[in-house]
Amino acid sequence: MNGAQPSPTANAASSAPIGLIAGQGMLPIIVAQGMRASGRRVVGIGLANQYSPEFPALCDDFAEAGIVQLGRWIRLAKRFGAHEAVMVGRVSKARMHEPFKWFRQMPDLRALDIWYRRLRHDRRSATLLTVLADELSKRGLALIDSTHFIPDHLATEGLMTRRAPNAQQESDIAFAWPLLRSLGALDIGQAMAVRDKDVIAVEAVEGTDRMIARAGELCRARGWTLLKSARAGHDMRADVPTIGVSTIEAMHAAGGACIAVGVGRVILVDRPAVLAAGDRLGVAIVGMRDE
Repeated sequence: MNGAQPSPTANAASSAPIGLIAGQGMLPIIVAQGMRASGRRVVGIGLANQYSPEFPALCDDFAEAGIVQLGRWIRLAKRFGAHEAVMVGRVSKARMHEPFKWFRQMPDLRALDIWYRRLRHDRRSATLLTVLADELSKRGLALIDSTHFIPDHLATEGLMTRRAPNAQQESDIAFAWPLLRSLGALDIGQAMAVRDKDVIAVEAVEGTDRMIARAGELCRARGWTLLKSARAGHDMRADVPTIGVSTIEAMHAAGGACIAVGVGRVILVDRPAVLAAGDRLGVAIVGMRDE
């Protein structure tokens, strides 16, 4: 016979159940589809009041859990035979600053221990993810790269739409891309809006869509540029930056006309639809590689 045949152990690993902890938006849908296409059995854990109604139908097994019920995540995954998991989908960080934030979600003791002891002095997103991943791993549920099953939806280098940036937008990208890298190093936000070499808005906990709306209010002139990427060394197990069709529509409504995103560091949620929306609404999309 020509070529080596996969071992029974390799076949078993490739078809083993895998957990999918799902927040808001279409990204969990696309990841579930990618998992199924690769032959994995999908164990869905939908975060309460967050996941899309279409998500459970794509799962072989499904259950709901609270946003801060880590113990339940682990128990559900193990019940369905999963020892690896992917965590994707939005969960608004602004909710962490609401009154009685934890008690509304009925947190378990593991979540309380993480928040009040291990994250007492640093609650930035990157720190939170590292501590969360470590805790899940210690309990037998390893978080893996959230982009593993969707390589075709990652940003690629160069022009991705038919519509290209104009000279001003190219100049703004060259000016602001180093600033975005510096912003990422401080772990403040993943996006900024720029026009004519002037920073209009910087993303914080409000998220990209609300930052886009704010940029449109502050900059009445059309044609400004959005830059978005993950910081160098970003942990790709969760909180990977995304843009979707709604991002393109928000940009168009707010007067933005160009988006620059980090190669391999930003997910285009349903890439064909995103690029088609960019061409339809006149929003150029460019992939930028860090030097």
